[in-house]
Amino acid sequence: MPFKVPFGTITITDLAIKLINESLDTKRISSGKLVRLFEDKFAEIVGVSEAVALSSGTDADILALAVLHDFGAHRGDEVIVPALSFVSTGGAIIHAGFTPVFVDVERSTLNIDPSKIEAAITPKTRAIMPVHLMGKPAEMNTINAIAQKYNLAVVEDAAEAHGALYHGKPAGSLADMGAFSTYIAHIITTGEGGVVTTDNEEYAEVIRSLRSHGRACACKQCSLNTTSGYCAKRFRGEGGEDIRFTFERIGYSCKMNEMEAAIGIGAMEIYHQILNKRHDNLKHVLDRFDQFAPFLATIKEEEWEQIGPHAIPIIIQEDAPFTRVEFSQYLEHHGIETRTLFNSMPTQCQGFNYLGYKLGDFPNAEYIGNNAIHLGCHQDVGVEEMDFVLETITEFIRSKALS
Repeated sequence: MPFKVPFGTITITDLAIKLINESLDTKRISSGKLVRLFEDKFAEIVGVSEAVALSSGTDADILALAVLHDFGAHRGDEVIVPALSFVSTGGAIIHAGFTPVFVDVERSTLNIDPSKIEAAITPKTRAIMPVHLMGKPAEMNTINAIAQKYNLAVVEDAAEAHGALYHGKPAGSLADMGAFSTYIAHIITTGEGGVVTTDNEEYAEVIRSLRSHGRACACKQCSLNTTSGYCAKRFRGEGGEDIRFTFERIGYSCKMNEMEAAIGIGAMEIYHQILNKRHDNLKHVLDRFDQFAPFLATIKEEEWEQIGPHAIPIIIQEDAPFTRVEFSQYLEHHGIETRTLFNSMPTQCQGFNYLGYKLGDFPNAEYIGNNAIHLGCHQDVGVEEMDFVLETITEFIRSKALS
């Protein structure tokens, strides 16, 4: 049957369709003026001076870290990261040429445990990558203080944190760089895509080079092909050579295209409308979730923050007389689509086995990996659907108590 509460949605506005059609009519579909406009608008929302659009949130993580090679980092250096995240977070560190060093999370926040970071720092550590999991901001004041003490970069994995605020500042503006996903499930979506945000102009220029094979031509205009006209800056190579074919660093190929940018521009046109609707939905559930203790738990929104309303995480507790499979299948059969929450990357994802971690090294991340799910709270549902979620959970727990 169709889900009454599907996990996700995408809003494609009339403006987006208009811009897509214009792009097709002019045959300019690779990165160009729409990508530049998307970047400007995204930077404004996050409150930073620079935003660089990419082809995925994973690429945003990779390139935000790969920048560090231009500023003294070496291949094989280490990046501290929470054990719990979507698998691409850890993979991005490896693809950027670094070694992930994992730290356990707090079960109450789902985020990296700040008290365990300093013990993971070695002479090879170059950065900390906190993850604002499920849109709940990590403890950035403490993390930034540690980074400053040890002269480390900080890159926020803000993939799920669109609209999150920490002490009044948006996620993505809280560190050296922020890495966002604009995949379908997110508030600002381009279908597929990602963005790196920063106030560091040098970082932004290197990222523009990295996204296009490491080429030397990396200014905001030429790197996006915003014009077919002559550009003197292109021909500043030796003897007037075209520097678009001079490659200064090992790069990637991960540009956003014009049609993806058009969808994102449309989403940002109604950004606050989407954000407020999703946050209302999330808060409606979080504010009523204590009724399910001691069997279920979720995150809380503290007074100093606003959670980016990505989804509703639910953790089955030790005292629950049911399993995650029983719970999720009951919800699915009653019209509520579910997703398993993420695993402990180093100990529950096989690709990281070579790093030598073993089960039990990250008890909180592993517990969540075995016992948590998340549900949708997007703009195509409302309070009625959220009440249906609460009622369905109540009915499930009651049925288990009586059995």
